[in-house]
Amino acid sequence: MASIAEEDMKSRRNRRRILGAMGALLLTAGACAAAPFPAPPESGGMDSLTAAPPVKALIPDQEQARSMWGLDVLLSNDGFGLGAFYRRDLSPDLSGFMNFSISESKDPREVEQIDIFGNSYTPGKLNRFLVLPLMAGLEYRLFREDIMDSFRPYINIGAGPAMIYAMPYIDLIEQPDGTVSQNEVDFFSGLGRGRPHYTASSFIGFGARFGAERGSVFGVNFRYYFTYLFSGGLPSLYNPADPLSGPTATKRDFGGFFITLNVGVGY
Repeated sequence: MASIAEEDMKSRRNRRRILGAMGALLLTAGACAAAPFPAPPESGGMDSLTAAPPVKALIPDQEQARSMWGLDVLLSNDGFGLGAFYRRDLSPDLSGFMNFSISESKDPREVEQIDIFGNSYTPGKLNRFLVLPLMAGLEYRLFREDIMDSFRPYINIGAGPAMIYAMPYIDLIEQPDGTVSQNEVDFFSGLGRGRPHYTASSFIGFGARFGAERGSVFGVNFRYYFTYLFSGGLPSLYNPADPLSGPTATKRDFGGFFITLNVGVGY
C-alpha cells in the first residue's frame, strides 16, 4: 500500500510541474504579445518628398519662341493677289517675318467695259502690270497683357526689293491700207512677252490674328504699300482713236491700300 501511495504522490508532482511549465509558457507568450514592436526608421514623411529636388517639367515653356508659316490672299481696287509668309517670335511682343506676293496693278484711269456678249475689255489699255515684292519686317503685338490670347492685334512694317513685270495687253498692228488692228493679248501669252523692272517697296499696317497660338491660325492685315518706279513711268494707256500716236499715259506708282487675309500654321 505504501508503494501505491508513493507513486500517486509522484504522479501528482509531475502534473503540477507540467501545469507550471504550461503556465510559464503562457505568461511568456502574453508578455511578448503585449510588448511594443520597435519603431521603423524615420523616413521624413511628406516633408521629405517636398524637400526632394524638383523634377524637370516635361511640358515646354509656353513663352519660348514660336514660328508660323502660311499663305496670304491680297485684295485691292486693282484686283487680287497671292503670297506666302514666314514669321518667328523674337520676344513675347516682337516678331520678325518675311513674305513674298504677286498681285495685279492697274492704271487708275482705266475704265473696264462689257460687250454685248458679256466679255469684259478695257479700251485704251496698253499694258498689264504684276507687282512682286519680297519683304522683311517687324511685327509688334498690342495689349498682350489685357486681351485674351485668341484675339491678338498688332502693327507691322516691312520693306524690300520689288519687281514690276510689264506685259502687253493689246497688239497694235498697222495694215497695208493704213488702218490699225487692235488685238487683245490673253494673259498667259503676254507672260512670255513681258519685261521686268526693279525697284524698292515698303508698307505699314495693322491687323489681328484669331485662334490659338499653336495650330491653325486665321488673321487679317490692313496695309498701305509704297512702291514707286524711280527710273520713270511705264506706258499704260493709248488713244484708241489714234493708236499710232503713242502712249497717252504712264504709270510709276504701284502701291496702294491692300486687305491681306492670312491662313497659317503655328508651331
